[in-house]
Amino acid sequence: MDAPAGPEPADAVHVLVRVWLPDRPGALGLVASRVGAVGGDIVGIDVLERGAEVAVDEFAVELGSLELVDLLIREIEEVDGASVEEVRVVGSFPDPRLDALDAAAALCEATSVAALHELLVRLLRGEFLAAWSALVQAGRVAAVDGAESPADELLHALTAGTAASPLVADGTTGPDDLAVAPLVEHAATLLVGRDGHPFRRRERAQLRALARVADRAWTLLDR
Repeated sequence: MDAPAGPEPADAVHVLVRVWLPDRPGALGLVASRVGAVGGDIVGIDVLERGAEVAVDEFAVELGSLELVDLLIREIEEVDGASVEEVRVVGSFPDPRLDALDAAAALCEATSVAALHELLVRLLRGEFLAAWSALVQAGRVAAVDGAESPADELLHALTAGTAASPLVADGTTGPDDLAVAPLVEHAATLLVGRDGHPFRRRERAQLRALARVADRAWTLLDR
């Protein structure tokens, strides 16, 4: 997602808007026009998922005030086939590509396995705007971050449950509120949870990539 090109108004509201769009020429432009109609400024678009006939896009929009959010939703849903999945007000806009690179670099700079584990779950919770994140290995919770994190018993149950489905276990798919990724070399599992904010295909792929980086960094630290 691209960052704003210039200075922001002091009272600008940062809004992330997830929209289901018909995957047809012109649909994106119609949504952009509707955003502009309420004085919104689109500063980034992130394609989270794409199917045969529909796409899920996340728009980073600057609005003049919070009171315009409801009007923004109504305007977008005037576009034929468009549906707003969710709207979140954030302090600043994420940049998934840069954030992932920064996270990978930080993981490679960890100086111990324990530090790597703690850093990994903390970075993931922040990067995915999640309620909690955890790393589970060999019947133990190696690290956890987030005040809303489940009890250890539930984390073990979630890990065992995801292992029952190959596509869930490898992080390709899963429940809307849970993303998982394996650290294959260490038989460990990353779990990231958030409510009311479904994980999409691109986010799951990003988590799997970071898990591979962490897995390799762990091996090098072991040596």
